[in-house]
Amino acid sequence: MTSILMYSVRPDEQEAIQAWAQANDIQVDTTDHDLGMNTVDMIKGYDGIVIQQHAALPEPELYQRLKEYGLKQLTLRITGYDIVNLQAARENGLVVTNVPAYSPRSVSELVLAQVMRLVRHLGEASAREAKDDYTWDGLQAHEIHNLTVGIIGAGKIGSAVARIFRALGSTVIANDPVHRPELADTLDYVDLPTLLKRADIVTVHTPLDETTHHLIDAQALDAMKPSAFLINAARGPIVDTPALIKALQTKSIAGAAIDTIEGEAGIFEKDLSGTKVDNQALETLKAMHNVEVSPHIGFYTDTAVNAMVNISLNDVKTILEGGTSEHQVD
Repeated sequence: MTSILMYSVRPDEQEAIQAWAQANDIQVDTTDHDLGMNTVDMIKGYDGIVIQQHAALPEPELYQRLKEYGLKQLTLRITGYDIVNLQAARENGLVVTNVPAYSPRSVSELVLAQVMRLVRHLGEASAREAKDDYTWDGLQAHEIHNLTVGIIGAGKIGSAVARIFRALGSTVIANDPVHRPELADTLDYVDLPTLLKRADIVTVHTPLDETTHHLIDAQALDAMKPSAFLINAARGPIVDTPALIKALQTKSIAGAAIDTIEGEAGIFEKDLSGTKVDNQALETLKAMHNVEVSPHIGFYTDTAVNAMVNISLNDVKTILEGGTSEHQVD
């Protein structure tokens, strides 16, 4: 019987995994360990592999081991594939796939929640209420239909964000090299400088690669309105974290929401109660009342979890049967 090993599996994924295994008559085993040099030997004897993790996999030896064990693919049940050494994978004949659109609504709805908290100054209000201060000064808000939302990266997730805010009456603009005709009644495409200058909400939905690393840097933040908010529910390194902190401290922008941050590996999804978190930038941002922090949970809905399990396992099955996955990234 064909067998697949899934790394970094959470309890909430088990029901979908077992249902898929039964429906497809394929053995699917799981571990809560990440894939790495110290766990790669666990894959020996299996036909396929699925991973989901923040920890990077740079070592060429790891890909050589996968090849030696007869693996033909490395499937991620997440969107971001920057953790993979694509050159080493290619050199060892491994097809790399991801899940580019598990549920665009999941991320877009978190963005909406973050924006509403920022625009309504709920972080500041909650901080005051904790001290029994119920004054209104500084809490007057704008209404969302009067604001311009700027989307950097209008792919599947960015498009879902655009449709939500357009439905609320906002003006929506976007910067993306691909202009999608199906969004003609939803948004207007503009260049990046224009978007940064005009938008009241700047939300980032690009993949992470060499062209988008620190795309939002000091210069970009400087170009934004002092009254504008930045949202990052994509990948942490797209935003230059020290530059963001400085922009917030100097009031160059009004606030930010981050669902992902540089250096989050080993922190987000972990219970670190009673320990010292090794990310001072994260601690600084958490202390700001005009910043919303969530632990990379934009994807985390029932619909998305089921889709990530099923799409990734279907990709493994397709490749093992000699087919080609539409989700191949290299």
